Amino acid sequence: MRRRSSVLVLSAVLAFGAVAPAQAATGRPAPELDRAALRAAIEPRPGDSAAGVVAEVHKNGETWRGAAGDVVTGRYVSPRAHFRIGSITKPMEAVILLQLSAEARVDLDESVQHYLPGLLPEDRFKEPISVRQLLDHTSGLPHDLEGAPATTPDEEIERVLDYVTFDEVIRETLRPEGRPGPGPRFSPGTRQEYNSFGYRIAGKLIEQLTGHSYQHEATTRILKPLKMRDTRASVPNRSTPVPRPYIPGYLARSGGELVDVNVQGGLPASMTSTTADLDRFISGLFDGRLLRPAQAAELFAIPKGADGKPLPYADGSHCNTGPGKGTACFSVGLMSTPLPDGSLLWGKTGSDPGYRSGVFASRDLSLRAVYAVGTAGPIDGVPAVAQRLALTAFGS
Repeated sequence: MRRRSSVLVLSAVLAFGAVAPAQAATGRPAPELDRAALRAAIEPRPGDSAAGVVAEVHKNGETWRGAAGDVVTGRYVSPRAHFRIGSITKPMEAVILLQLSAEARVDLDESVQHYLPGLLPEDRFKEPISVRQLLDHTSGLPHDLEGAPATTPDEEIERVLDYVTFDEVIRETLRPEGRPGPGPRFSPGTRQEYNSFGYRIAGKLIEQLTGHSYQHEATTRILKPLKMRDTRASVPNRSTPVPRPYIPGYLARSGGELVDVNVQGGLPASMTSTTADLDRFISGLFDGRLLRPAQAAELFAIPKGADGKPLPYADGSHCNTGPGKGTACFSVGLMSTPLPDGSLLWGKTGSDPGYRSGVFASRDLSLRAVYAVGTAGPIDGVPAVAQRLALTAFGS
């Protein structure tokens, strides 16, 4: 999947951040970050399918921020530009449920069937699925709208204006009209497979447990405490634009015409943000401002089987490189990638129509990177701009 691949490649590159910096002729340490090279790295090139780009990098106390203008219109893009963050909201959903766990309002080992009786059709989902399994991608649930007909490029552009509730996604996935409903992909807790649908159910559970909207809980529990003033949750039942200044993101119609899709509906968990705010989020996530130690430990725990080894990844290939390839790499909300020195990098990528983004950090926060790309065509896998950024920032 695009999100997993982005984290995998970028985090492998970040491994080089552990290499000692070169020494200048004077004997002083050379600058950690080559700012001119970073600026060149994010300039869109032919074949990138990238319009505007924003990025920031933090390495051993140094900071760099940059932006590249919209190649479609030629307009300037501010380094403070807003963009849609896609699945980077998943760690935020996980944080809310971890906080509710600390408040004894939810037991992560209790079943979805207990908290949301009747939500999963009993004739197809006979085994209990725990709340933790929703969050660490071991539920075995079907994917969003699994089995639905593929959409055309023109249909995708028309549908970006639709606002879809958690209930609607759950119903249309589990009880679709005109076709059989899907069943489990595997027995819960036996494998790992990245699964956004589990987070739709997690969002529904948050609203059920708190009596408040997801937007309210995310704002009061995460955005306000971390002073993420440039991050906006979606507006229920409305399509809204990305706040200005913004990175334009484009989708191509079947005839090739590019359409700016900054106005979107999305899901209750959909958000817009900036690189600075996402850096605040991952910093606050790792430094203890959001979670107590027992709950924070869940962010860095890979699910294991009865033998004490990480669970196998469903298709045997998408997680990790080297000796751990093919085993689980997602924790509750995050993804891990082993570095050559044995340490781990943690982060999350996001994908919304017209946008690709990512935020990554070492656990001690000495290495951090955030990027966002507005698309100017299809991007399959890791955005080339993101690869160049990581190689330039952490490859020497």
